[in-house]
Amino acid sequence: MREALFWKKEGKNVKCELCPFNCVIPEGKVGNCGVRKNVGGKLYSLVYGKVAAYHVDPIEKKPLYHFAPATQTFSIATVGCNFHCVHCQNWELSQSKRIMGIEMSPEEIVERCKRAGAQGISYTYTEPTVFFEFALDTMKLARKEDLYNVFVTNGFINEAPLKLAAKYLDAANVDVKAFRDEFYREICKAPSLEPVKRTVELLNRLGVHVEVTYLIIPNRNDSMEEIGEMCEWLVSVDDEIPLHFSRYHPDYMLNEPLTPLDTLLKARETALKKGLKYVYLGNVMVREALNTYCPSCHHLLIERDYMQTLRVDVGDSVDQPTCPACGSNVRISGLKYTRMVME
Repeated sequence: MREALFWKKEGKNVKCELCPFNCVIPEGKVGNCGVRKNVGGKLYSLVYGKVAAYHVDPIEKKPLYHFAPATQTFSIATVGCNFHCVHCQNWELSQSKRIMGIEMSPEEIVERCKRAGAQGISYTYTEPTVFFEFALDTMKLARKEDLYNVFVTNGFINEAPLKLAAKYLDAANVDVKAFRDEFYREICKAPSLEPVKRTVELLNRLGVHVEVTYLIIPNRNDSMEEIGEMCEWLVSVDDEIPLHFSRYHPDYMLNEPLTPLDTLLKARETALKKGLKYVYLGNVMVREALNTYCPSCHHLLIERDYMQTLRVDVGDSVDQPTCPACGSNVRISGLKYTRMVME
């Protein structure tokens, strides 16, 4: 165990202040996430250094299309999550009642990343917020070794820990699971959408590269009215934030039908009409919705084949890439890591 960050005593209880659940935890009990425990009046992380899953993935799998394209990322997770989504693809880990995993120190993770030839580390598969202390120590070491750090997150985190993480984060993909509080309460077992919106807004303001994923589930969050409202909000934050509409398939406890392709195409059309510049479709093979095009002249900037980048065609500057056809600035970051791979 490792003493946790972001908590305070309340009599014999402790109050966890890591995420908006703000759990008040009696002696000997765990919080909503299942991996933070009151032991003797102190809050401890039960999963520090316990890696339940690790793998080398293409960065496009996160999905991140505008950060460090064509690179490989060393992905890690512990058990636990502060959501209890009834359609979770990784429910065996996220909803596990048993603390399990291979012992790995932050130093070993960084070393494994380097040995694997990956350009950075992703904290993913389950929710990185609940293994915050472990992720933070690893991110600090990774930054010293010039490896990038990526969160794939549900965005349900309090402002103070988010600001601390942002000092070491290079990019994040935030799941906006719906644009209705009812969905969050019924499907995710979480109180509201607002903290997720705040996370996207704050990360963008702090200069962390942000992309958003919206998994479209038939009969749950697939109305074009709801999707349109979500797109309007995202445009108000930053119209260059890439948006990924992903196809749902039945998993865990939810058995809605597979998302129709027509719904995905309509969602993408809606997002583009609302003013978003970069809109993609996931879990389907639609070439136009895989590639990145210049918003000004439609020149092909990044060509992809499913989860693989085939070609990157931007200006010479890694700090401010431009369209080679019209000279417009384009929102692609982390290109120094791409250069490492492509050269």
